Amino acid sequence: MKLLLHTCCAPCSVYCIDTLRKEEIEPTVYWYNPNIHPYKEYEARRDCLKDYTKLINVNAVFEDDYGLREFCKNVVDDLENRCVNYCYKVRLEQTVKYAKENGYDSFSTTLLVSPYQKHDAIKELGERLAKEYGIEFVYRDFRVGFREGQRKARELGLYMQKYCGCIFSEEDRYQKQIEKDKKYV
Repeated sequence: MKLLLHTCCAPCSVYCIDTLRKEEIEPTVYWYNPNIHPYKEYEARRDCLKDYTKLINVNAVFEDDYGLREFCKNVVDDLENRCVNYCYKVRLEQTVKYAKENGYDSFSTTLLVSPYQKHDAIKELGERLAKEYGIEFVYRDFRVGFREGQRKARELGLYMQKYCGCIFSEEDRYQKQIEKDKKYV
């Protein structure tokens, strides 16, 4: 199986890559994340993933497309549904296109490891894109290994982000903290 693994960051890739390798599937990591903002965050995640892929000797493809303006244009009218309607779609569609054009027979995503993502929507999108492009979507519910992957990532000293990726998810993180702090005032 020649699998292209969309990868959002090094910490999320740890358990996914380990699991696939145990199944004797050697993935190629694919970085395409124009939803990650601000640029310093994008850069930190990308560069950490570059270092990690070298460390574990896994092939990697990096499509460097920061994409702030395009992201904003596509989510501004529907911020509450941005993950499903833009973030997941743009990344997985670019992944499957690259896979199809470059001789891969399957694709998947590290988004499936996070308990914070809309797992069912990711699975449904992957399956729809698989049919549309005639390439297999390798579905795994990697969430069972989320904590294990995070622990290993910390042990390796990988950059550990504090929010999903887009500026609005960072805002959500701070808003939750503000609301929590108000309870104790």
